[in-house]
Amino acid sequence: MAIDDILIRNVDVIEPEQSAQVAAGRMHTHNIGCLLVVDEHRQPVGMLTDRDLAVRVVAPARDAATTTVREVMTKPVASVAHNASLETALAAMRAGPYRRLAVVNASGQLAGLITLDDILGHLSAEFGLVRLLLRKESPASLVPG
Repeated sequence: MAIDDILIRNVDVIEPEQSAQVAAGRMHTHNIGCLLVVDEHRQPVGMLTDRDLAVRVVAPARDAATTTVREVMTKPVASVAHNASLETALAAMRAGPYRRLAVVNASGQLAGLITLDDILGHLSAEFGLVRLLLRKESPASLVPG
């Protein structure tokens, strides 16, 4: 299965020159833990997580209003092609290690985001369906009652 079937398409993005304060406000408003940082061509150049803000802005007591996203984002951003398989995405996550990957189209522009939680949720649902099939086809279910 390609990740294109389960990726998050409506991704919150931010530009590198915006402030850490704007980024934190956006994360708070949308109740999310990361923003993808994109350039003027909508190509991912980094990822900013709530952890990045805590460790790189709050802990060293930097001014969030004057600190830019570019200064504190994680880069380079790990990405996979929109038509990559789940196995490819998982291999990239393990190699990182990353919990989130940017998904890009053939032009390298942002197409979405895939998270480890998305993949695990999908696999869990698939395994649930397999469990039902196994239960339905078990020898006990075939015996006339």
